[in-house]
Amino acid sequence: MTRTIGVTGSGGKLGRATVERLRASGANVVGFDLVGAAGPGFTRVDLADYGQALDALLGVTARHGGLDALVHLAAIPVNGLVPDAATFHANVTATFNALFAAHRVGIRRIVFASSITAAGFPFDDAPTALPVDETVAAANNTYGLGKVVEEAMAAQLARWGEGASITALRFTNVVAADEYSTFDRAHDPDYRRDLLGTWIDARDGALAVELALAAARPGYAVYNVASPTSGTALPSRVLAERWFPGAPVAADLGEYESLLSTRKIQRDLGFSAQHDWRAP
Repeated sequence: MTRTIGVTGSGGKLGRATVERLRASGANVVGFDLVGAAGPGFTRVDLADYGQALDALLGVTARHGGLDALVHLAAIPVNGLVPDAATFHANVTATFNALFAAHRVGIRRIVFASSITAAGFPFDDAPTALPVDETVAAANNTYGLGKVVEEAMAAQLARWGEGASITALRFTNVVAADEYSTFDRAHDPDYRRDLLGTWIDARDGALAVELALAAARPGYAVYNVASPTSGTALPSRVLAERWFPGAPVAADLGEYESLLSTRKIQRDLGFSAQHDWRAP
């Protein structure tokens, strides 16, 4: 039986890759966004309007008659595009509307985009331990604060519906296939310092979404999503000492292992990145 999956933010970098991957796996995908090409796989929805969110998830004539799962990726992607408070209000409202509408409709399998900003970005203060794992919650701007709030909200909403599964994926900087020239600075010792040297190819981000949907279990879960190897040419232990002198570093840290830990998603979901800037 073909699954029908809704993807909010379908016009974004990660959204496009996710829609493509899910369709390639045989799913019927309906994209929801403020902008996008008209067609049978897309509906224009303003998630700031709860009525639109609820109506879109209930069903859209000529698009779908009900969803088996929801992937919520829609967001203002960074601070600075709009005033700080507007970033928080827009993102938290959109996530509440999407998740609460899904609860009301009876969609029990949800994956949504959280962010490295929920773990301390831009890491002006040294992490308590490296690599940074999913137990850390530290917001240093309104975008990150919104993600911390969204994660807390999702953890509670997962309790409200029998069998409900909500998975938060903490994405780091998403890099499209045509953006690998950004790694020309990879030998710079302070390159991507505010991202702990991390990155994720959009196609591997989409893989993480697919794996999270497939492995969904009742309750709430959170996973870091980054390439398991760093986006820098210098060894991770060298960078850790340069950026955070004296901070505890795992004894078994790999030579180029991501300083945003991906051990949990590799262990629990079987995630293995398929793209590397060293050999794209």
